[in-house]
Amino acid sequence: MKVYTNPEKTAWNGILKRPAMDSASLEARVKEVLDAVRTEGDAAVARYTEMFDGVQLAASRVSPAEMAAAEARLDESLKAAIRQAAANIRAFHEKQLQPVEMVETMPGIRCWRKSVGIEKVGLYIPGGTAPLFSTLLMLGIPAKLAGCKEIILCSPPDKTGSLHPAILFAASVVGVTQVFKVGGVQAIGALAYGTGTIPKVYKIFGPGNQYVTCAKQLVQKDGLAIDMPAGPSEVAVLADAFANPAFIAADLLSQAEHGVDSQVLLVTTDAGMVGKVQLALEEQLEKLPRKGIAEKALQNSTIIVVEETETAMEILNAYAPEHLILQTEDADSLAGKVVNAGSVFIGAYSPESVGDYASGTNHTLPTNGYATAYSGVSVDSFVKKITFQQLSAEGLRNISETVVNMATAEGLDAHANAVRVRTRLR
Repeated sequence: MKVYTNPEKTAWNGILKRPAMDSASLEARVKEVLDAVRTEGDAAVARYTEMFDGVQLAASRVSPAEMAAAEARLDESLKAAIRQAAANIRAFHEKQLQPVEMVETMPGIRCWRKSVGIEKVGLYIPGGTAPLFSTLLMLGIPAKLAGCKEIILCSPPDKTGSLHPAILFAASVVGVTQVFKVGGVQAIGALAYGTGTIPKVYKIFGPGNQYVTCAKQLVQKDGLAIDMPAGPSEVAVLADAFANPAFIAADLLSQAEHGVDSQVLLVTTDAGMVGKVQLALEEQLEKLPRKGIAEKALQNSTIIVVEETETAMEILNAYAPEHLILQTEDADSLAGKVVNAGSVFIGAYSPESVGDYASGTNHTLPTNGYATAYSGVSVDSFVKKITFQQLSAEGLRNISETVVNMATAEGLDAHANAVRVRTRLR
């Protein structure tokens, strides 16, 4: 990890810059796949599945028998863990459901807003080196709570043409409507444009590699909604002299093992913490099966030493991390000063991995600095907010002059006339 001590503020942007992803060079290849799926449908999906995943499938849709077999194969302790995580995630997200509230803005004028679930949503869950069944819980549960009628899951098959049993079990737990063994760009294209087998959806959710990310960005240009801009996973840790270096190292590595393009950041007010954390990283790295991935991620990562906590918080808010861990003596009070972060973990006993799996909060969060303007996934991500209004004859009379005067001033006489013909105003 690169170490900076008391850097000048003018240097912060350069130090905090994320590794650049050259999406322009990907677009031509990704667009070729998307265009083929749009024009050829299932034939293109099958061709690219064989090309990229190395498997020919008799059918891409997962059958009820496959779902049942997956549940039977899965270890009981893992099934219990998935159920517990699902219960916590459901409990947290249920509180996001808001009742309809009627507002009478003037006598005879009633206005209200109602949340309506997006009818068809697509969930993309990577398989690859880490089958992210936890992400399926994070997306499927709020989708179900929001009232989405169709929840379509796509995930890449392994070399035997199967999905990881934990993904299929999680799909059953959250109530996914249909599951397809399709991954990569072809899955995004199928969800965006529809095929003879895979339904077209109205919004796509879920993480993926640079090809999937690029595909989501391109279908968004075609008018399809996606969850949020995405980039590599990241975590930032704030530590003072009271922090535990072993805890810090474990948190940094838990994020670094996601991928070689992941980024971790440590900001500390204690210069002595740097050496302690580096030693702990070396010790813990040796025990990790994904050591090679984590090591490469650490090469693109940074430690910043500053003297004041206020400066540290200013740096972290400028960085706007996906995950922010506060390992300081005054973590509770510092949490109130966070303005840019996807999710915040307060104190030494709040590791980011708990939020990733089972505490209840959602782990689908803005990356790449988008936490300055975007929120993580919630029930709101799966609904549309529709406003309603109802006026009585008295209500329209009460507001008629206001509307007529404003419409006339804007030169929109037909707008004014829509009120006049009902109230006989001149």
